[in-house]
Amino acid sequence: MSGQLTERAGRAGPQALPALRIVAPEIEGPEDVVADADGNLFAGAADGTIWRLRLPAPDAAGRATAVAHTGGRPLGLQPLPGGGLLVCDARRGLLRIDPRHGTVRVLADEVDGAPLRFCSNVTAAVDGTVYFTVSSRRYGLDEWLGDFLEHTGTGQLLRLRPDRAPEVLLEGLQFANGVALAPDESFLVVAETGARRLSRYRLTGPRAGTADTLAADLPGYPDNISRGPEGEFWVALARPPAAGVELLHGMPRGVRRAAWEVSKRLRLSLPPHPTARVLVVRPDGGTVRDLRAVRSPYRMVTSVCRTERLLAMGSVAERGIAVCALPGADGTASAH
Repeated sequence: MSGQLTERAGRAGPQALPALRIVAPEIEGPEDVVADADGNLFAGAADGTIWRLRLPAPDAAGRATAVAHTGGRPLGLQPLPGGGLLVCDARRGLLRIDPRHGTVRVLADEVDGAPLRFCSNVTAAVDGTVYFTVSSRRYGLDEWLGDFLEHTGTGQLLRLRPDRAPEVLLEGLQFANGVALAPDESFLVVAETGARRLSRYRLTGPRAGTADTLAADLPGYPDNISRGPEGEFWVALARPPAAGVELLHGMPRGVRRAAWEVSKRLRLSLPPHPTARVLVVRPDGGTVRDLRAVRSPYRMVTSVCRTERLLAMGSVAERGIAVCALPGADGTASAH
């Protein structure tokens, strides 16, 4: 049964995110920030550089090191056992990087003969199977707003098995974005940014190969998803719902397409909103935490990951990585 996004009993509304500080300002537009098993952070920059960052203590500035260059625009990342890194590059497809040597290998750049024009986010199973998303088959990264306004529903969820060609598991998604595996790998969670929902694709059991809604009517547009140590999903909300966009999504396709053409001609955009917001969602779809910073100095949070002591956040629109102490049960910074 699909879960509706509800607050845990007795919890009243959003809690405050602890104070954010910005580290590694040399990283421009770190759309996704992930942590490996050794506590290293990785982020991909707008110029194609993959950065590694170590934060040894909550108050340490850390030092970022460039470890590779994709030659495109890296978005979603996934550390692998043994030190490798999967990268969804919006322009080059699904890549595998060796941060030790800086080598870059293309794993997939097309599916069923069609180019992967907007590869978005990626996760990997224990057996080496890779799952990744394509945000749009109609528009590329530079025209992402076109897909968002036109509401094309051309996003996809794909699977890449070892030594196999990629295959489409699910299509018709509204701007498919973040993807994460359940703790027991029985299902995948996919963020549909354009629909403000988390969808569930079942991998095992009698309903394997089917999809339903895990959580709907989110209080913002979900972007990347990471899984925490207790099996919870950390979901970055890039911004609150935009009234004009929500209204447009209910209009006929011709009107939506015309709105994009006008926006493109006038060079209009959807500006970053000064709110940083993160949801923590249980595997059944219920909300565990709703953390928010109003008038945040760090806007358009597109990713969040939890380390032992910190939360680390990325943004496609900002420079540097935002970090804060891990919030306690009351939303304040917890002591470590």
